[in-house]
Amino acid sequence: MTIHTWGLFETALSLDGVADPLRDVTVRGEFVAPSGRRHYAPGFWDGGAMWKVRFAPDEPGAWRYTVRAEGAAPREEGGRFECVLYHGDNPLYAHGHLRVSEDRRRLVHADGTPFFFLGDTVWNGAMRAASLVDWQGYVTTRREQGFNAAMVVTTTWKGLPDGGPDGPSHAGAPDRVESVNPHFFQRMDAHLEPLVQAGIAAAPVLLWAAGSVTDADGQRNLNPGAGLPEEDAILLARHQVARWHAHPVLFILNGDGRYTGEHAARWHRIGAAVFADNGDRVPVALHCGGIQWLGPDFGDQPWVDVLGYQSGHRGNDAAWGWLAEEGPASGWQETPKAIVNLEPCYEAHNRMEQARATAAAHGPAAVVYDPFTPLDVRRAMYWSLLVAPTAGVTYGGHGVWGWDPGGEPPIAHALTGDTPPWHEALRLPAAEQLRHLRAAFESIPWWTLRPDQSLVRAQSGAVLDTIKAARDEAGSLAVAYLPSGGTLSLNASRLAPALDVTWVDPRTGTRHAAGTLPISRGEVDLAAPSDGDWLLILHTA
Repeated sequence: MTIHTWGLFETALSLDGVADPLRDVTVRGEFVAPSGRRHYAPGFWDGGAMWKVRFAPDEPGAWRYTVRAEGAAPREEGGRFECVLYHGDNPLYAHGHLRVSEDRRRLVHADGTPFFFLGDTVWNGAMRAASLVDWQGYVTTRREQGFNAAMVVTTTWKGLPDGGPDGPSHAGAPDRVESVNPHFFQRMDAHLEPLVQAGIAAAPVLLWAAGSVTDADGQRNLNPGAGLPEEDAILLARHQVARWHAHPVLFILNGDGRYTGEHAARWHRIGAAVFADNGDRVPVALHCGGIQWLGPDFGDQPWVDVLGYQSGHRGNDAAWGWLAEEGPASGWQETPKAIVNLEPCYEAHNRMEQARATAAAHGPAAVVYDPFTPLDVRRAMYWSLLVAPTAGVTYGGHGVWGWDPGGEPPIAHALTGDTPPWHEALRLPAAEQLRHLRAAFESIPWWTLRPDQSLVRAQSGAVLDTIKAARDEAGSLAVAYLPSGGTLSLNASRLAPALDVTWVDPRTGTRHAAGTLPISRGEVDLAAPSDGDWLLILHTA
């Protein structure tokens, strides 16, 4: 067998008479590279008497491997395969899978090439897509729009209780994991593959965790990260890690829960157990509920690589102010991790603060649909790239995240508003404009940017008009985002002289050259070309 570098090698082991495949047997593969380096890979049960081990070789030449089963059915098999260099333009193969940079502040490919994370929120897509043809249409569209990552939920959760046509993900929900459903996870395998072939990294959410252990009616919470006991949550997550660790993935351990303060210890234990064998250092992220900053509780956890946060869907000045001035903006320096907003406001999604207040006072029928606009989405995303060391950001479109047929709210999310059909929601305006965001940042050494609000001499006072800015250490690159256009009163004292001034229109990608900064490097007023939001780039020629 011949595999190209960073391709997927799979081998199988047949074990008969195992009563509990998840608990009675442990399967592990050892892979020896041509150079003599040793790698280890966990195995997983794939139905019947079949266990599999997957591995992604990273150097050409002859590889040797041994697969061992321990426990109720001990067994050992081995073999060889040939690895050849990949020749093509897929960055996930040409540069390797995702890793964390040496400074821990961003993602890179295995060869060190920077990876600007532009993720899409498609929670239900892989589970709910009626066919692989539909899913391939999604993948093709998002690739054209510039996305290079897709965040998917990979177990049954409150937003899709039946788990889709091949669900549920496991038997025993919500109280325990009696067994996993191989057909469900084989469906996930089949939907991850088109992402890889399109150069889009998958970001599976292993354990959705919103809510408390029991719901308001006293029933156990369906979300596995909340309802399952720790031991079973670990078992379910480890099964998924074993299936996909050899894919180009960013694992998201948990989704939408409360992880700070008294809730942190549970996730310390689960994370440490799930990723105890993460020898090749596949990146791991956390996705928390809205308006939480995890730095003080998880900054010292070695298994966490990406501190995700969620500026969310409240839509009031307090939430906008938290993103602009609090949370990561006030705590990133004490936290040597990559920091990414994994859930800004979703385009066409209702503003939830007012919706919840109206529903509580007058009933759900009185709720007015007041959706987030393309400008709201751009503001949240561009701010997110400048309030912490730039690493990337995510987008969400109402209708896409739930993979909804349209005309009604997503499952279990009544106040968010009726959705367009998912295939129409793919073309929402801000989604089409994000190719310009990625192009703008990838035209500069974005990984050198650090927040520096001292560049902005004055703000208008309105939260939504807040200008955010960042620069590199030498002052040879600076970026500012003006949500409402107008004039930036720039303090240029910390910048290099004679930087070129370029305005980028976030709606069209059009660039406007505006000369150079004065040699004096003092106070400079820079006027945006027109009304509306603008990105300003100051850079050396």
